[in-house]
Formats: sequence, structure tokens, C-alpha cells
Amino acid sequence: MQPRTLSYLRSRFREYYIEASLELPPDSASREWGFVLFDGRGMRRHKAFTGRSELVDYIRSMVPQHAYHSAAYYEHPGAPTMKEKIWTGADLIFDLDADHLKGAPSSYRDMLALVKGETAKLVAFLMDDFGFSSEAIDLVFSGGRGYHIHVRDERVRPLLSDSRREIVDYLAGRGLDIERMISEVALVGDSGVMEAPQLRCPPAGAPGWAGRVNKAILGFVEHIRSLDEKEAVDLLSSMKGIGKKKASYFYISLKGSEVTQRIMEGNLGFFKGSSELWRILITRYLEGEEVSFGLDEQRGETDEPVTADIKRLIRYPMSLHGGTGLRVTPIGVSGLDRFDPLRDAVVFGKEEVDIVLSRSFRLEIGEIDEMLDPGPARLPAYAAIMLIARGAAELGKG
Repeated sequence: MQPRTLSYLRSRFREYYIEASLELPPDSASREWGFVLFDGRGMRRHKAFTGRSELVDYIRSMVPQHAYHSAAYYEHPGAPTMKEKIWTGADLIFDLDADHLKGAPSSYRDMLALVKGETAKLVAFLMDDFGFSSEAIDLVFSGGRGYHIHVRDERVRPLLSDSRREIVDYLAGRGLDIERMISEVALVGDSGVMEAPQLRCPPAGAPGWAGRVNKAILGFVEHIRSLDEKEAVDLLSSMKGIGKKKASYFYISLKGSEVTQRIMEGNLGFFKGSSELWRILITRYLEGEEVSFGLDEQRGETDEPVTADIKRLIRYPMSLHGGTGLRVTPIGVSGLDRFDPLRDAVVFGKEEVDIVLSRSFRLEIGEIDEMLDPGPARLPAYAAIMLIARGAAELGKG
């Protein structure tokens, strides 16, 4: 980045920090802080601040390009080595980044929409399965491609890395044995005669992964129902043990009006022999084959190394992301639905700025969504700053 452009970007960051209300995370004096400045000399860490005024003075005078604090708490957070700091605990943190999501779209706006949905799913895991209250969960837009979740609960504070990995394993459904949730139950009919055993699955609304297995089976059924008969039969009969005749009968049975309700009640016994077909499908899932009952959609996504790292630095909420110019924005669990990062995390104004693009760039921010060609351009400051921060433009001569 040219010196003039770098100076401009730093001055705009300074303007923001002079005006911004910079609040401290809980127990901030026990946290390590780290900063990347605009001088290109890398991370300055092992910082500690006794209070808000000390931190704010540092940020406003040094004007960091990136600002971080530790998830961990220490007796001596400013000590120069990790051993000397003396770790006493850490928040449980999750980093959801679109780069880690399967099938993430290339559009920045669509990418953020995808990761927002995954964030909502993860929050549901934390509240429904682990019982964390919304007050214990701090939800933050990272300023880049995703969201950070800080769980501040005394129960997780002392957990070491192995225990945190187990939480990630649960979210990902690793080691999930679906066959333990599927069983044949002999039922007594209205006449008192024992009927043929029917295959049962967890009902809708069952706690934890049991309820998610029901959702996944419903998702699979909806997928099969969305296909025409030839497509469905070809898919089902491609599995060893399912012929075209059985596949066709199975497909027709799934078209019934009561299928969804029966599955929600936990009943997979649609017709004589259907249990055998379900078991083949379940086995194929357990062997890692293509048909997965939609369980991939039920899994919680997160960056495992971040969650397991009990000494991790994470972006300081209300700081600016040096790679986008967007604010690292606290949202709160209740605010996620209505939060639009390309509007609500924008802090710079609409005054026009002359820049020169070094390459083609699809710009998506605010109301702008267009492909820009290399060369001179005049854009609102918030858009120009994003392009400069991303290394796609230099300050123009205007």
C-alpha cells in the first residue's frame, strides 16, 4: 500500500476511534491484549490495561489496524511469556467463518447470509442442548466473513482444551450412532392382536440430537418427494439391497398425505418391508455414503482450533477490522435476525473519495452491488475504504 493511501486509511480509523464508545469486555484487566498497527511490523501482544481510560488512550494514540483481546483470564496478563501469565480460565469461544463452510458462495453478501444461518444454528445448540442463557452468550459480527460467539459462564471457564474439543465433537455429531435411536417396536392393534413390529425413530421435538435426527429424516423425505419418480427410483435403487420395484413402492408411499405427521410422531413403518429399506438407508449413512438423511444440515459449524485454544486472542468488539473497514459489531442473541452486516457494521460516511482500483472487484456493501473494473473511480467513503483495506485500490489524486 502506498504511503499516502496508508496514511489516509489510518487517519480515517483514528476519526472512528476518537468518536466511538469503546466498552470493555468483562474482567478486562485479567485479559491479554494484542494489536496490529499500520506499520507492518506484526502483532504487538502481551499488553494489559487496568481500566477503560488506559485502553482507550492506547487505541486512540496508536490507532491499530486490528485489535484483539484474549478469551483467557490470567493473574499477570501483561507478562512477557505465557508461563508467567498464569492461566486461570477462559471464555468458551466459537469462530464461524464462511471460508470454513462447505459450498460457500463467492458473493460476499450471500456468503454472509450463509454464515449467519450457521451462527443461528450454533446459538440454538448452545441454548437448547447446553442450557446457556442468552445473557451468557455474547454474539459479535467479526467485521470480516463471519461471527464470533463468546460464552461467559462459570461452568465453562475452567475447561481445558480436551473438554472444549468434546463440545465441538457434539456440535458436529461426531460418533453419533443413529442405529441406537432407531428400533423396532411391536404394537397391539385395536382388536388386541399383536401387529408386525414397526420401525420407530425419535419424535419431533425430542431433546438434543434425537430431535435433529427426526428433522434430518423429514429433510430426506422432502428431498425424495421433490424428485420425479424416475429420479427417485434411480437414486434409491442405486443402493445395494433396494431394487427398482421396492424403490418405486417406497417413493409412492412417501407421497402419502400422512407421511410427515407419522414421521414427526416417530413412526417409520409405512408398509410391510419398509423397515428393511429404512435400515439400508441408515446403514448407507453410517458408512459415509452419499445419502445422509440431511444430517449435514443439522450439524453445528465452527472452527475447532479456535474453540479448543484456551489462550486464543479474538477480535475486540467495537474495533475496526483492518481488512474491510467494517466494525466488529456486538449484536446480542436477539438481534441476529435483523442484523445486516453490510449496513449495520458500516461506520464511514457517504462523502465521495477518489480511488484507483488495481484489479476487478465485485463490491458489495450498503446499497452497492456491482463489478468494478480496474482504474479510477469515485465512490462513497465507506466503499472506498473497504476497497483500500482489502488491497484492491489506492487513494486517487482527486
